[in-house]
This record gives sequence, C-alpha cells and structure tokens, in this order.
Amino acid sequence: MDTHVSLQGLAFTLRERQVLGIHGLIAPALYNQDKQVYRVMQSFHRWDNDFDRYLDLIALQDRNEKLFYRVVTENVELMMPVIYTPTVGLACQKFGLVYRKPRGLYISIYDLGHVYSIFCNWPVDDVKAIVVTDGERILGLGDLGAYGMGIPVGKLSLYTALAGIHPHQCLPILLDVGTNNETLRNDPLYIGLNQKRERGKKYDQFIEEFMQAAVRRYGENVLIQFEDFGNENAFRLLEKYRQHYCTFNDDIQGTASVVLAGITASLRLTQKPLEDNLFVFLGAGEASIGIANLLTKALMKKGLSKEEGCSKIWLVDAKGLVVKDRPSGDITHEKAPFAKEYQHLVNLEQIIKTLKPTAIIGAAACPGAFTEEILKDMASFNKRPIIFALSNPTSKAECTAEQAYSFTQGRVYTPGQGNNAYIFPGVALAVTSLSIRCITEDIFLKAAESLAESVTEKDLEEGRVYPPLSSIQSVSLKIATDIATFAYKNRLALHIPEPENLEKFIRSLRYSTDYESYAPDIYEWPENAKQ
Repeated sequence: MDTHVSLQGLAFTLRERQVLGIHGLIAPALYNQDKQVYRVMQSFHRWDNDFDRYLDLIALQDRNEKLFYRVVTENVELMMPVIYTPTVGLACQKFGLVYRKPRGLYISIYDLGHVYSIFCNWPVDDVKAIVVTDGERILGLGDLGAYGMGIPVGKLSLYTALAGIHPHQCLPILLDVGTNNETLRNDPLYIGLNQKRERGKKYDQFIEEFMQAAVRRYGENVLIQFEDFGNENAFRLLEKYRQHYCTFNDDIQGTASVVLAGITASLRLTQKPLEDNLFVFLGAGEASIGIANLLTKALMKKGLSKEEGCSKIWLVDAKGLVVKDRPSGDITHEKAPFAKEYQHLVNLEQIIKTLKPTAIIGAAACPGAFTEEILKDMASFNKRPIIFALSNPTSKAECTAEQAYSFTQGRVYTPGQGNNAYIFPGVALAVTSLSIRCITEDIFLKAAESLAESVTEKDLEEGRVYPPLSSIQSVSLKIATDIATFAYKNRLALHIPEPENLEKFIRSLRYSTDYESYAPDIYEWPENAKQ
C-alpha cells in the first residue's frame, strides 16, 4: 500500500486509485505533476537555510523519485548548491542526524571474504554506475568515515538530474574501514565502525575483493567512480585499476577536465595562447596533480614535449615550492615531473612575486590563501589574470569572488561555479550508453574541449568561463555525444552496431520524469465496461 501511494501521491487518477486499491487512502484532490512541483517549491522557499531545504528534498526523493528529479531538473541553478556542494558537506558532517533511509550499500572491512554476498543483497540487477568512497577525504573536510555516504548519494543524484542516467541503475557505496577522526568516534550518533582506519595489506585485499565482486555482480561494463579517497590511495588505486576496469576518479580526472575547460575558455578573453601561460598551483594533492597532468596533455597537443609542458606548471604544497632536492623533501612520484631546478621558496606571496604567473589555481583548502597582496600582484603582472579558487566547501576557498574582483580592479575572470558536475554526468552518460570499458585521459581531454566549446560569446561578455548552470543538461548531452564520437573513432566503444545518430541514440536512453500510467498495465478493462 505505502509503495503505491508514494509513487505519485495525489497525481494518481481516480481510475488508477481504484485499480491499485488505494482509493480513499489519499486525499480526494487530483494534483497533476505541475501542481505538485508548485507545492514542492512553496515548501522549499519556506525554509530560511539550505540545510533544512536539503532535508526536505531528500525526504521528497525517498517518497516520490520522479517528482524529485522533475523539481531538480527544472530548477538546476537553485537546487545544485542545496543537493550537492556546498550543502552536502554540512549534511555529511551531520549525517548521524540526516540518516533516515539507507540509500546504497555499506560494506565494512569485516565483510572481507563475503563482499559479493553483500552485493547480492542489493535488489537491482542492472546497475550501470557505482560511486564509491571510503570517506577519508570528504571535500575539504577531511576524514568523515561512514558519514561520507552523503557524497556518493549526492553524486549519483546528479548522474540522473544532469545526464538522465536512470536512478535505479545507480548504486552509492560506502566502504567502511574505520575513521581516524576522534570526534566522530566519540559521537553517539556515528553510524560507522568505531575503530581506527584500516591500512596496508588488509585494506588492499578489501579493495581488490570489492572490485572483483562489482564486476562479477554487474559485468565488466559497470562504471566504478572512485570518490573522496585519501591522496595516497586515490592515485595508486587509479593507476592500479584504470587499465583493467571501467573506472575513473572524479577528484583527480573530473576536476582536471572542468578546470582545463575553464582555462581554455578564459584564453578567449586573455588572447594569450595556452603555451604562453605560466601556472602556479596552491596544493599538490589529487585535484592539483590531476589538473596539472591533463594541462600537460593539452600543452603536448599544442606541440610541446612533455618536459616543456611540465615546465609551464609550478606546484606549491605545505612545504613550499616543489623543487628538486629541496631540504624538506616530500617529492612524491606524482609531484616529481613538476619539480624544477630552482631555489626553494616557502612564502606564497614571495613565490607569486618571483614567478609572475598568468594563472593561479587554488586546491589546497586554505581559506584566504590568495591574499590581497597576491591578487593585486596578479593584476600588476597581467592585463587579464586567471584566478581559480577551487576548494570545497565554499568556506575553504582560497578567496571569494568579491575579493578577486575587488583586488584586481575587476580584471580577473573566475568561474561562476567551476563544478565537476559540468563533466562527470556527461562522461558517465557516454560510458554507460556505449559500453566504454577503458576511460582514458583523452576522454577527459575531449570532455574539457566539449565543455569549453559550450561557452558562448554572450557568456564571455557576462564574465562567464562556463555555461550557465541552467543549461547543464544540454551541456552533458553534448559532452556525451562528443565523447561517443571520439570513442568510436578510437575503438573504445563496445556497443555494436554504432548508432547512426549518436545524439539521438543517447537521448533515447535518458530517464524521464513523467509519471507512468498504471491502470492499463495492471488491469484490462472488459470492453463492455469501457465508457
């Protein structure tokens, strides 16, 4: 009874209520979906904070999925900050309070040896996309353990809302290996394992069994997106599995693609070729290294060697400028290609004054790191400086948009919202639609090029280096279509035969928020009973 009532609520016709046996169980008014959307929006606007709006929308998603996605898709700019960043960060921190209905799978380290049986408990057989986290590095908030489940849930909601991947084909997963966050472990509402984080051989065995079990359950075409793993695990797991599984890491590759797209669009304003720019990154973690690697690939496409491309990119980590043989060490394998023969500088303001970059990119979760002095210096070096303050949530950003505009006399162009949501839904739509099993760096390069092409002259005139969020569904479709064309050309797509019209084919697979008609399918009315 509850299942049927919750499907459409007051939108059920009188005939459907009678056939389903729910007549009288809901109020007699007949609300079509348009009227239901109006009612939801009235409720949305009565709250005075986004956290309560988040709770309201998640409750709607639980009881009426199609209505939830109709509301989100029609109000993308309004809903994105609520159902995803920055509000989802607060929701993760308060997940013990937020937790109502389990959405997804919780697989703990104690399930080692039985992971496949946990997968079999999930009732859906045709899952096409998995987003998985172990909760170690949630946004810029750190180790949130099992509270990190809010990220896969939110991410997959955007798979559906922005790209049209069917919600039942999306599976959020939290791998619970403990947490090193003492505050959480002392939280009486904490829903995860109350132990320190597992590492080493046992952790690797757990991840290996998880990957094998996912493919055994859902086939080799299942997309597995790694999300918010700690830096060390994120890089090595990506390298370990990317050639053998359909997988990518959004923090590394999705971030890289969206930032490269923003840089590419920015160059139409600065009128400076990509190869003539100098980039300084604050941060040398997953996001910065991912951007730096893809940026190098884009520079190589312009004709530079890999070494020449790397020479255009400087990294700054917690110990200062990443240079060869620096006294403080900590030049990891991922940082090494960008380490220069140069003096070791520590102070960011001094680094900027010395190197005089054309672009600075912040991804270190150091709020206020782009000081007034740095921003003014950037304006003195460049007619049009490029400044990306990327850290999430907003409270962790290196500077605010207001600071960037004010201290550069309005000559800086920062992305209105350089969100990965511009990239990963379109990539996932192409991958799941066309059975792309190996997600190469070239795919993310193609996605960046496609996104940059979506920025119109009008957008640029308004100071945008990304399309407005209101157009993100069409942008996702364009990215998916462009990737599909690239994938068939490079023999990466395994769906055969190749559709004659790729855009039309991909569009035909997308989820519809329209309600289904239940009565004709459930009961065949006698001919003499029809009126």
